[in-house]
Amino acid sequence: MARMRNAGELDEPPIDRKRVTKRRAETRQRLLGAAFDVFAADGFGRSTVEQICERAGYTRGAFYSNFDTLDDLFLAMWEDRSAEMLAGVDSALDAGSDADVRTVRDVVARVLQAVPIDDNWYRISAEFTAHALRNPPLRHMVAARESAIVSTLTPMVEALLLRAGRTVPDPAALGQALVAVHDGTTVQCLIEPDNPAVHVRRIDLFTEVVLAYSSTSNAKAAPTEGMP
Repeated sequence: MARMRNAGELDEPPIDRKRVTKRRAETRQRLLGAAFDVFAADGFGRSTVEQICERAGYTRGAFYSNFDTLDDLFLAMWEDRSAEMLAGVDSALDAGSDADVRTVRDVVARVLQAVPIDDNWYRISAEFTAHALRNPPLRHMVAARESAIVSTLTPMVEALLLRAGRTVPDPAALGQALVAVHDGTTVQCLIEPDNPAVHVRRIDLFTEVVLAYSSTSNAKAAPTEGMP
């Protein structure tokens, strides 16, 4: 039976759940933004929840209502950045026409343009990777997430390669090779950011790897890949 209100008792105002959800999302994003700045300045291993909360202008309670640990926060940050990167590659698929993607080198240039090198993010992610290597459960989680990202990215690259008249016999192998080349060449570009030859060789290496892991499609013959 419904409870009878006492005389003079006021009704409680209804909770605006949409407003609460929006405020919670804004809090989460501010914490992620603050964490990025703190991690980039001080390093993941030396950063604290207190530093992040102070930079974001929140209390520890706000942090722990959104994240369990700094590991949890980093994984959320990684998920957001991965989604942004995949959206960029997806947009590259829609940009231009088949005539703009005639060679593997065109494909490589299109994808790399959608995945720019970020000095701060590389340092943060490299430090977290070293941290994960010392923590087996976390290491397995990172491996699973990276595998999921590659599994999503590879079909996008395959679609672009098809425009250039190339097919991929072993997509999983191509995905692993692209990750290895990306990680290695990113370090070289960051060490010598003002050396144009390093950036050109990066494109050359990606092109050679993609050629090695793809073959000419019967539907369309790809033009010869010329190196500058």
